[in-house]
Amino acid sequence: MARDWTLEADEIVALPLDELALLVLRDAHANGEWNWGNWLISAQRSYAQRTDAMQALGEAWGWLQNHGLIAWNPTQSSDKAFVISRKGHQLLSDGLPWLRAVERLDVELMPVLERTARPQFLRGDFETAAFAAMKEVEVQVRTRAGLGSGPDEVGVKLMVKAFKQGGPLFRAELEGGESQAQMNLFAGAIGLFKNPSSHRRVDFKDPTEAAEIVLLADLLLRLLDKIEDPQPSTPEADGQGK
Repeated sequence: MARDWTLEADEIVALPLDELALLVLRDAHANGEWNWGNWLISAQRSYAQRTDAMQALGEAWGWLQNHGLIAWNPTQSSDKAFVISRKGHQLLSDGLPWLRAVERLDVELMPVLERTARPQFLRGDFETAAFAAMKEVEVQVRTRAGLGSGPDEVGVKLMVKAFKQGGPLFRAELEGGESQAQMNLFAGAIGLFKNPSSHRRVDFKDPTEAAEIVLLADLLLRLLDKIEDPQPSTPEADGQGK
């Protein structure tokens, strides 16, 4: 523990565990610590009378290990030897918002998003991850609906054409309000989160927002998978009816 570690025992106990763990990791990194046991022994000199503070610091080291932020050091014989993992270094660089967003995405995504959006997100390219996820929704809707790529078959217009009454993805068994809501859900998601990235630079600095967009795309793809046997478009859906 460095001499510039200034937290009082009450502060240590009061801090959320993830925030405390990040402070511990930063201190260990700044001082070249390689043995978490030695770090705790050093801390004990300052908090010898506060077992609650020492327990909190021990929990912080456990949290770092459980989240893959530190790893066993294969070059050392001590079972307390560690190195900061690649994920840990990225946490030091990008902070807790990044880690929380990554863990928000720690669920099984649709396979196509696992191949496209997740790798981009983990690289920190949040704009590309969000765009790729919503682009896949557009591609899958076009494919499932059997539509082309003309001027009226992209973006919001594609969603309306696919899901409106008489469209190939319209479901007559749904209550009228539900059918309209389904169309609005797909059209709104594409219009808000996919089309702006197509037309102008969108800076997704908030990794949590980008994670939610990927999760929304995942939900839309799952809803799309539930639609069986798309229906042929009617003249009304194609705009050819009277």
